[in-house]
Amino acid sequence: MSEEQKPSVFGIQKIYVKDASLEIPNAPQIFLEQGNPAISVEVHSKAEQIGESMYEVVLTVTVTSKLEDEKTVFLVEVGQAGIFQIENVPQGDIEPLLGVACPNILFPYVRESISDLVNRAGFPPVMLQPMNFESIYQQQKQMQAQSETTH
Repeated sequence: MSEEQKPSVFGIQKIYVKDASLEIPNAPQIFLEQGNPAISVEVHSKAEQIGESMYEVVLTVTVTSKLEDEKTVFLVEVGQAGIFQIENVPQGDIEPLLGVACPNILFPYVRESISDLVNRAGFPPVMLQPMNFESIYQQQKQMQAQSETTH
């Protein structure tokens, strides 16, 4: 069979929490504070090849909750990882798979982990809104292109 005839393979080998942290720097006093905390969310995705046709993708989500006086209520960060098998896929299609498809697969897991950690910390669970990883990927590509043209 030639390369062209082999079927493309995109498979999940393993999904796991690679890193998780929860900080409540102002406990126990923060539980006595009144106010409506502001929530900020940061999302980062990183991919690397770990073997022939095997890639690890880590989707890291950081959620910070602060009161109006900038006092931190909690900070939670989860690195949700997956090992994906990608074979017989054109080289130009691998990067979008790693930057869009894999984070889309990992997102529900990281959302559940963050909600669970925040709830276990004694706060109402945080429900992360769906994310458009295709848009995030396109923005990263544009920023890369701009930084390459300015250097």
